[in-house]
Order: sequence, then structure tokens, then C-alpha cells
Amino acid sequence: MPSRSDLANAIRALSMDAVQKAKSGHPGMPMGMADIAQVLWCDYLKHNPTNPQWFDRDRFMLSNGHGSMLQYSLLHLSGYDLGIEDLKQFRQLDSRTPGHPEFGYTPGVETTTGPLGQGFANAVGFALAEKTLGAQFNRKGHTIVDHYTYVFMGDGCMMEGVSHEAASLAGTQGLGKLIAFYDDNGISIDGEVDGWFTDDTVKRFESYGWQVIPRVNGHDPEEIDQAIETARANLEQPTLICCKTIIGFGSPNKEGKESSHGAALGDDEITLTREKLGWQHAPFEVPQDIYDAWDARGKGRKAESDWNDKFTEYKAAYPDLAAEFERRMKGELPANFEQVANDYIQSVNDKGETVASRKASQNAIEALAPNLPELFGGSADLAGSNLTLWSGAKGVSQAEPDGNYCFYGVREFGMTAIMNGFALHGGFRPYGATFLIFMEYARNAVRMSALMKQPVIHVYTHDSIGLGEDGPTHQPIEQLANLRLTPNLDAWRPADAVESAVAWKCAIQADDRPQALVFSRQGLPHQARSDEQIADIEKGGYVLKDCDGTPAAVIIATGSEVGLAVEAADQLNSAGTPTRVVSMPCTQRFDAQGAAYRESVLPNGIKRVAVEAGIADYWYKYVGLDGAILGMNSFGESAPAGDLYKHFGITAENLVKLVKETV
Repeated sequence: MPSRSDLANAIRALSMDAVQKAKSGHPGMPMGMADIAQVLWCDYLKHNPTNPQWFDRDRFMLSNGHGSMLQYSLLHLSGYDLGIEDLKQFRQLDSRTPGHPEFGYTPGVETTTGPLGQGFANAVGFALAEKTLGAQFNRKGHTIVDHYTYVFMGDGCMMEGVSHEAASLAGTQGLGKLIAFYDDNGISIDGEVDGWFTDDTVKRFESYGWQVIPRVNGHDPEEIDQAIETARANLEQPTLICCKTIIGFGSPNKEGKESSHGAALGDDEITLTREKLGWQHAPFEVPQDIYDAWDARGKGRKAESDWNDKFTEYKAAYPDLAAEFERRMKGELPANFEQVANDYIQSVNDKGETVASRKASQNAIEALAPNLPELFGGSADLAGSNLTLWSGAKGVSQAEPDGNYCFYGVREFGMTAIMNGFALHGGFRPYGATFLIFMEYARNAVRMSALMKQPVIHVYTHDSIGLGEDGPTHQPIEQLANLRLTPNLDAWRPADAVESAVAWKCAIQADDRPQALVFSRQGLPHQARSDEQIADIEKGGYVLKDCDGTPAAVIIATGSEVGLAVEAADQLNSAGTPTRVVSMPCTQRFDAQGAAYRESVLPNGIKRVAVEAGIADYWYKYVGLDGAILGMNSFGESAPAGDLYKHFGITAENLVKLVKETV
């Protein structure tokens, strides 16, 4: 029977061999955390390599994702569909073993990691989702949601601000099934961290309400085992296990040094490491007895089978709950969602009220959420401004975890990364809100939701200089362009309550990409539409107001500037310049339409003018070099909204003048 050190050395050997073959990567962390990983994966982790998507598996995240070969080695050794040839293709084009773990590329990888700290924040989302889902569905004698979330993190994760945000909230929520392993090796890329990282990590996490287990020898399996037992015994607090490790463990000349962090060890050093570890096997060669000891497939199949038996009993006792659970875990919307949404949109159109689109958003949530128990909302301390609360909203807390809303506090980055974890866990459709300008704090987590194609709904209010007196620090200028240029993300800026309702419908139906819903502070006038025009809103851009005959000009507008465009078009049409108004609430959706539809909305050869109270340059892709743009080319100012629109020249009068000059 192989020893624990033999099993851990298999990780070290595969990791250093793959990095060496690729001639790039990070061997130090996998070699340093191999002993911790061996104890966790062999003795505690509940998973089924033959079915990586089994619902009640424990979730494992590698927040220090640069050490990806640790995770790939674990997946390969324990029996996932990740062969030795996959490891040999580490960091190569089209391989299943990319440089950092990527969701959707590798079976068993729960989330994309690499930007440090975000995997940890995702883990908080996973753990909060598990606790909330369990509170919603578990019944006495029938526990069907019961799994742990484990996360590895390093010094870099600890330094990143997002870890502070997420850890603080995790302690407040009492996420007792969240267990984090801190790889305290004292090394980062620049060397020994003592010169720039002297936090008392134990005190910090204790102040967050965590159970902290300090000074664990990360190379002593018995100490690691005892720490995990202690962590699992405390279901009231998340646990941080502080493991003192040696980066590059086993490398005679590079262990404990930054030189093992982010570069291949080299052939000569690998030979010496094999000798020191007693690993007398060729590169990428693992003895069968070690494979057998690692193989988790039999144990995993039994764990899943046992859970299936539990669920069968649950289904017999609570058939309606079981059906709802299955629907939510499949990510299916209620069968009547489309009809409910369409009926609501029609009622909004019939009502025809002038209202701020942020209020229209809240009205849409109020109408749609009662039919969507999977909708899980939140705001970064701006619920009263973002208008994300609705009559059925119930905040989750340590005492009452069965809610559907999280008060995230002033934690925009943490909120967004946690929402990514919620979406990845399954069973929820998360939305979270802040002011559009503070998307900047959360930007990389927004990017990660797009990279992973997760159905997260990012709600942003106070969308332009129209927010007024708070001034340029709070007035978004370039943020909309940023969102629109992000692959795999749809950014909506609705013009009125009808477009806001359609945006919410589309956002909820989108299951393969995140959505950004951008709303105004100020009231927006209702625009009259036919049923066909209402249907065309979902296409992202459509003809809102047309002229008689062939237009001489097309005005393209979004959000609060659509009303201004309609006013200008009325003047132009009356003065003999036939003008069409195109409302384009979602440019990504419009771009995805067929050429014939896009041509019908924006005919070639017709002069185009765009108007939006955001950065002007974005709109050149639609108006071309012979068109014109009325927008912002500077930051804003502090003044009432009406004064600001006049100050920056975004008025119907100036738009009329610009169209005439362009034509």
C-alpha cells in the first residue's frame, strides 16, 4: 500500500513534469500544497469522478489558480476523464488543461480562477448558495442539500481586497460548511512577502467571525487531518486552516524560493528532486498501485447512489418540493414564465407612464419574481437607490438562511464574485446592484461572469450625467462602452418602462451569458409602440419612430436620450428633413441579428447620428466616419441634471442642428 507521501509525490511529479514540458507554469504551489490536497481529496472530499455534475458533491476551488497543475493532477489521479495525454498538453492550444483552471474546459473544475482572491469569493457564493438552498428545501429527516465548499488560497489571495470583502460577509452569514486552506509559504513573485505583507491573518479572520486553526504543518498529514476534523465539526462558523508550507517542496535548490513559483524547475533540478523525493519513475509515469490508491470512482458512485436513494424518499414525502428542486437544478424556467412576462409587458405598455427606469426595473421584479423562486437578489448597500427590493424579498442571515435577498454591504467586487459562485452552484438566478460608476470596483468579476458564460444579472442604476448633483465622481461616462465591448455579455439601457420590462424578461431567459441592466435615476417618458415594435425590442435595436418615405437621416439613441431623439425627429420631420428614430437598448443583441434585419433598421447609404449621454467614441461603429455623434468627451460636473444636459449640449435643439449639418 503506498504511503501518504507516495500519493502526494505523484502530484509533485506530475506537476513539475507538465510545467517542464510546457516550459511555463507554476510548479512551486502544487509541490507545496500536495500533502494538504492528498489528505483532503483522499479522506474527505465527497465527489464522483464518473459524474462531475452530481448535485450533492462537495465543491473544491483553487483560488490560487496559477497552481493549476495541482488541480489537474488531482482530477487525473482520482479518476476524472482527464488522461495523461491531457496533462502532457498543459498550457497548449485547445487542451483541456489551460494555464489557469477554466470552467467548461476540464471536468471537475468548478470555476475559472487565476485573478487572485476571486476563487475564494466564488467559494463564499457556493457556500451561501448551499446554505440557502438547504434552508429552502431540506425537511426534517430529509436532508438532500448537504455538502461542503473547500477552497485553497495563497498569500496573493489574502492580499487582494476582494478576499477581505468576501471573508467579512462569510463570517457574518455563519457559513459553517466553508473551509479555506491558506497556503502560508511566505513567497510571492517578488520574493519573500515580509517586505509587503505583514498582516496578522489569524486576528483578521477571527475578527470576521471565522474559526481559525493556526500553525498547521502543511506537510504533516496527521495535523492536516485533525484540522479538517475540527473545521467540519463547527457548523456555525466558516473555518480558515492556516497551513505553513514550503513552496517547491522537494526541490533541493529551489524549495522555499521564488524561483520555484512561476517557472519550470529545469531538467537537472527535476532529476535531483526525483532523487530527494524517492520518486524513481519516468516523466508522466505513475505506478498502478498509486493510481489504485487515488481512484475515487467507486466511492463516488456509492456516494451518489446513496444520495439518489435519499432523494427518492424525499420525492415520495414531498413530491411538489422535489419537482421544484429538479426544475431549479436543471436551470429551467417555470413553464408559464413567457406568458407571465409578455402579459406584464403589455400591461406596462397599456399604462404608458413616465417613470425612472430604475423604478420600472423594480416594478418588473415585483411582477416577475413571485413566479421565480430561484431569483436571488441583492445590492451593495444601495437597495433604496437601486430599487432592487420587492414585496416578497427576504434577506438571508445566519439566523434565517432561507431568504432570497442578500444585503451585501459596500462590497461591489465581493458581491459580483459571490454572485458568480451562486450561478455556478446551481439552483439560483442571481441579480445584484450598484451604481453604474461602481461597476469599476467589480469590473474583473463582471469579466469573469462573461468568461464563464454564467447567467448573472448585473443591475446598474444612475446611468449617466442625469444623476446630477453627485458630480463627476458618480457620473458614468465610459462604463457603458466597457460593458458593450465585453464578449459574452449583453448590456441593456432601456428607454422607458416597456423596454425595461423586456430587458428583465430577456435577462431572465438568457441562460448562457450574463446581462447588465442599466437604468436611469430620472423619469423617462413612455414611448408609443405597436405590438410588432414591442416584439422587436428583444432584437436589441428597432425602428421606434419612422418618417414618411425614405429617411434622410437616422437617429440612434438609448435610454434617457431616446425621448430627446423623438423630440428632435418631430422637429426635423416638420421642417422637411425626413428622420427615423432607432432605439437600441442592447447593441450586442442587435449585432447578433441577421444582416437583412439590421439593414431594415439601419439602411446603408442613409446618414446616421447617434446620441447618448456617455462616451461618444463607441458609436462610430454604427454611424461611420460620415455620421455624427452627440455625446460626452469629458467627465461630468456637479449640477442638476437638466443644467448638465444643457451644459454639455445634449439637447433636442443641438441634435436637430447636428442632423441638419450631417445631412
